[in-house]
Amino acid sequence: MIRATFRSLLARKLRLALSGVAVILAVTFISGSLVLNDTLGRTFDNLFSNVYQYTDLEVAAKPSLEFQGIPVAQPLPESVVDRVEGVSGVSKAVGYVATNGALVLGKDGKLLPNQSGTQLGANWLGDDPVIRMREGEAPRADDEVALNAQAAKDGDYKVGQTVVVRIKGENREFRIVGIAGYTGGRDSLGGEFMVFWNDAQAQRLMLGETGLWSNIAVEVDDGASVKAVQNDLKATLGDTYTVETGDELAEKSSAPLKEIFNFINYVLLGFAGVALLVGVFLILNTFSIIVAQRTRELALMRAIGAGRGQMIGSVMIEAVVVGLIGSAAGLLLGVGLGWVGAWGLGKLAAGGLELAGLGVPAAAVVSSFVIGTTVTVLAALLPALRAARIPPVAAMRDAADTDRSIVGLTVAGGIVTATGVALLVLGLNGTGDEPILLVLGGILFGLIGVALLTPLLCRPVVSAVGRIFSWSVPGKLGRRNSSRNPRRTAITAAAVMIGIALITGVSTIVSSVSTTIDGAMDKQMRADIIVAGTQTSETPPILDQPAYDKVRALPDVRTAAAVSLENFVEVEGEGGSRVWAYDDWADAREVLQMPTGTGDITSLDRGEIIADQETAKAFDKKAGDRVTLALPQGERTFTLVGVTGRTEVNTGWIVNHDDAVELFKTPQWTMAYLTLDDGASVTAVKDQVDDVLANSPEVSAQTRDEYIGSQTVIFDFLLGAVQVLLLVAIAISVLGIINTLVLSVLERTRELGMLRAIGLRRSQTMRMITVESVVISLFGTILGLGVGLGLGVAVVEALKDDGITSLTLPVGLMVVYLFAAVVIGVAAAVIPAVRAARLNVLNAIAYE
Repeated sequence: MIRATFRSLLARKLRLALSGVAVILAVTFISGSLVLNDTLGRTFDNLFSNVYQYTDLEVAAKPSLEFQGIPVAQPLPESVVDRVEGVSGVSKAVGYVATNGALVLGKDGKLLPNQSGTQLGANWLGDDPVIRMREGEAPRADDEVALNAQAAKDGDYKVGQTVVVRIKGENREFRIVGIAGYTGGRDSLGGEFMVFWNDAQAQRLMLGETGLWSNIAVEVDDGASVKAVQNDLKATLGDTYTVETGDELAEKSSAPLKEIFNFINYVLLGFAGVALLVGVFLILNTFSIIVAQRTRELALMRAIGAGRGQMIGSVMIEAVVVGLIGSAAGLLLGVGLGWVGAWGLGKLAAGGLELAGLGVPAAAVVSSFVIGTTVTVLAALLPALRAARIPPVAAMRDAADTDRSIVGLTVAGGIVTATGVALLVLGLNGTGDEPILLVLGGILFGLIGVALLTPLLCRPVVSAVGRIFSWSVPGKLGRRNSSRNPRRTAITAAAVMIGIALITGVSTIVSSVSTTIDGAMDKQMRADIIVAGTQTSETPPILDQPAYDKVRALPDVRTAAAVSLENFVEVEGEGGSRVWAYDDWADAREVLQMPTGTGDITSLDRGEIIADQETAKAFDKKAGDRVTLALPQGERTFTLVGVTGRTEVNTGWIVNHDDAVELFKTPQWTMAYLTLDDGASVTAVKDQVDDVLANSPEVSAQTRDEYIGSQTVIFDFLLGAVQVLLLVAIAISVLGIINTLVLSVLERTRELGMLRAIGLRRSQTMRMITVESVVISLFGTILGLGVGLGLGVAVVEALKDDGITSLTLPVGLMVVYLFAAVVIGVAAAVIPAVRAARLNVLNAIAYE
């Protein structure tokens, strides 16, 4: 029986190849994601281990604040260096400056773009094994600087030229005396810019005064235990300082970047799961057709004595072989895909990344074969059981019986769909500790349930859709072929449905969120022009006071409200809040249409604070309560005098400007809202504002529509990214249509020969197959649009209490998807249609 199974496989190589395609595609995405994650993880480990490989220990002050989860460094006094050097086992202790906020301007007077968000001001410590001066010399005078090669290359700066560096809102001009580079010919470690001064100047500019250091590098005596010296330093310095080894620093430095790419990897694995789900339908359909095609062969085996167990074993052996071959091919493709993905992300990263060598993690190999083979075997199980039920008398029939009852399938689909809906409702209502798992489970069960119900919908929907193409004989034949086997058509269409449903659902959610925010900002914000910049570090963009005064004095500007911002402040012991301050609270309240909630928001004096209702609710505060803020320049308790209504603009806490001057790290203006006189030209005034801002390179003027669009552009990017990734699932479903039609053509060889014999021309044969393909594609797309809309609307309705009040249907995208379904159907029909048209009529009639 085993010998007969392998002979059957080898005798039908096309069938073997087509059944392996689904496994290959499903496994490729999974193994590629794991290879990508492994490669990038080792790349970041190598990057930072090289940076700190010559560091024994490093001392820093414990940060009291965080910015986007990253501790904000605090300076430490020079006296700490002496204390460190006095500890037994310490050979040398050197203080150094390395603080974010030295913004390099280009020769056009604007900020040099820096994707990394890291623009460090530092003192030059001399050449070492990691960095050395490539050109020129070290800075000695206060008006001299050295740049790292990345900043010099991006700004086209050479030794001897002048460069303007913006520090804490002030432009300062320096002469470039040197350009530094890193080992291995790298211009930067991760795209960062670095500006070097002499020790005293770096301290004054970056830390505010001399006698302070950002960190202390510690060299341990030869033979001394680094761990022992670390413990002694901790005991000597106390809890206000951290003492870390080079390995610990490398791991800590690489962790944030690894988290970012881990998130990307989780997203890719999520879409790999979608691709796998689509692949299951494709494998199931493929083996169902294969069993149907082998009806006579299997029945003859039963007739000569093969048992039902042997029948099941025959199909399962074929599934194992296909699974193993497909898993191996998918693993190889995944390794290539993962490497290409890592290379691409490395190139996109600021400054480029020197990738670690290609490695295939054990998890990728194991998961590829376990998942690929297991999924194939499970998907082939139902067709195998069906094969075992074939009676020997079926050997006398020309074809398998395709008109089986779908009652059991419909009942199962109803139960699974109901389960999915229940899980989705529970998850959206926040039930349990992990409601997101309930939501994901609900979506999964819902998609599978609808897929099981598709045979019930197949004949009426396909018949209705097919009438569009029934104006000719080939069209009528294609329509009838599409509905003659509802199970097969339904499974093929279900694969198309999954990708379309997910895209439609995500599109509905993203469009609704974007429309809600856009509408709320448009309603609340009465500013005609907004002056703002993009924050890329813990230091926000700064609008110069002289420039703001000139903008405010422009003849067509009616009101102006400037704002300063402190990000990620600790409030009541919890970090992550934003604190705002306005130069004119009355103007700001009018421009931003601040809705009154509770208390009094008409005025804001020193020691008082205002919050929006969501922030107040999060901290369980109401008007009259006391609120303690830990700000960069000290801790202070305020009285909450008022709570605004729901707002999409400047959410967080608002304090008096005089308090901000004393407590903010950067009390300068970060943005401004302008309203214009009636009849004034927004475009003309915007040009005037841009002229005034020529010396404020961190900010620029935007109209209200431009500003609102910039705040919601992330949703457009998110939608685009999801569509691109889900194209993989759609690509698999397209191959599923091709697979189904090719196998169907093989199954209907005699039938096609008879049609050709009675006068059906080659072109008509191709049109018949094309209509069949288009109808299947449209059926799956219509189902996907319906299911996707249902999921999207359900999620948006559940988010109403969170402020998502506008339900926006992606009608334009839905029309595009329907048009794409026709194109996909035509494209998928090319190979099977050509194959059907080329059949030799006499051979086809005699085909067994």
